[in-house]
Amino acid sequence: MFGVVFPNRSFPLDISTFTQIDTFHWVLDMNHFVGEAYDQVKDMCIFLLNNLTLPADKALAVYVQSPGSAFVYCGAVTVARPSAVLSLLWPEPGNQGQFLTADTAPLSAKIGVSVQDLATVPSLDIAADKKIEHTALKVGENLFNFMQSFCGVDGSKLIVPMDILDRWFKKFQERAKRDPDYLKGFTL
Repeated sequence: MFGVVFPNRSFPLDISTFTQIDTFHWVLDMNHFVGEAYDQVKDMCIFLLNNLTLPADKALAVYVQSPGSAFVYCGAVTVARPSAVLSLLWPEPGNQGQFLTADTAPLSAKIGVSVQDLATVPSLDIAADKKIEHTALKVGENLFNFMQSFCGVDGSKLIVPMDILDRWFKKFQERAKRDPDYLKGFTL
């Protein structure tokens, strides 16, 4: 039905790597895949296989779950969008103080995949939207910190030089040209 690739971490994996929960749900236990370093797996490419006939009104939705947390939606693929690279935005781990006995396995992170009605899927690009929002906030924080270093205070107002935006943008561009990894620091 589907396959996945974890960029720079795996070869293509098919549905047999996942545990099928029922007709429409599959789970990949990250303990078996990467162990406790699950949060270092930042991206996943999911794709529909050529012979799959997913109805046009259905989506294959992807969720992530940190140990002890609820599943969080990351994105989806559809017949109209048969593949996607999704950012895996792992939630904070939940209650780690749960009592474990010899019969219970330790909590682990999971990736869930489910067939859902397309109308119930929030947004196909929710992770991309969050990444853009995060990047914008980091750039704004960089500008604010730059402005603070040149400003004076007049009561409750910050007073900055008129050319502060030009100076910041020029410095920002020069740094990005010198260090290609500089801009990567602004993304998740």
